[in-house]
Amino acid sequence: MASGLFLGGAVAALVTAAMPAPHSGGIADPPPDKIVIDVATVNGSGCRPGSAAVAVSEDNTAFTVTYSEYLAQVGGNSDPTAFRKNCQLSLIVHVPSGFTYAIAQADYRGFASLQSGANAVQRSSYYFQGSSQTVFKNHTFNGALNDNWQATDTTDWANLVYAPCGVQRNFNINTELRVNAGSSSPSKVSFMTMDSTDGDINTVYHMAWKQCPAK
Repeated sequence: MASGLFLGGAVAALVTAAMPAPHSGGIADPPPDKIVIDVATVNGSGCRPGSAAVAVSEDNTAFTVTYSEYLAQVGGNSDPTAFRKNCQLSLIVHVPSGFTYAIAQADYRGFASLQSGANAVQRSSYYFQGSSQTVFKNHTFNGALNDNWQATDTTDWANLVYAPCGVQRNFNINTELRVNAGSSSPSKVSFMTMDSTDGDINTVYHMAWKQCPAK
């Protein structure tokens, strides 16, 4: 995994190909110029400073968030508060002039080891600064389970919420992991992670682009 959370820094990607014409319905192809993302703030029991990183895809169609210590667990000698972990990220997304973006899809990944009778919930919400927070979307996983997991949140094209044109608004991401012992043995540990030790497991936010109206 890329080391550290780039507080006050930036992760950028360039696209060298020329931009094709916009699609119908106002949806445009990604801008050819670099997209830069700064991390404004990071808070939460699942992502202390230095344990998450952000990167933009080379084609400007998505950005990823990779965690290294995002783990919730219950049972055995687990800390009583460890059953729930959360993370709140506030990102400053710098986009080329004349364009705006929305999040069309978010893919969440991790690993789960759940005893028979235990269950876990992954929750997520994201919104632009100054706008109403979206409703949390929940994904439930039941034991017995010992495998990688994936959950996807998708927004219909007609319902995409775009960042306002010409105004800088932070993009806020709230996520949560919760593990419940259920009917499993209290002596056995169940856990769920949204982290990665090799950089291959991450959260991917897929971006939809639109050209802003001419001034």
